[in-house]
Amino acid sequence: MEKKHIYLFCSAGMSTSLLVSKMRAQAEKYEVPVVIEAFSEAFAAEKGPEADVILLGPQIGYMLADIQKILPNKPIEVIDSTLYGKVDGLGVLKAAVAAIKKAAAQ
Repeated sequence: MEKKHIYLFCSAGMSTSLLVSKMRAQAEKYEVPVVIEAFSEAFAAEKGPEADVILLGPQIGYMLADIQKILPNKPIEVIDSTLYGKVDGLGVLKAAVAAIKKAAAQ
């Protein structure tokens, strides 16, 4: 299976970069073939087309509809605030993989 691209967007990128590190560690541990990157929401239109799934930090969840308009053919989800708050790399990774599988099935 080719590597899937999981892109996280948030307002500044600080807390999300820690989450990305935890997600990468879990992906490596469980041999999940993914590339995980974090960007500021300002790069959604530029970087989004390369992603297999886009995850938004809870603090920019209000931008979901706008980003869906920019990237209408991409699965886009807001990260569960509990998982985000706990910096639960495995939980967010599982949600991302589920979103990719759901999009592929459609």
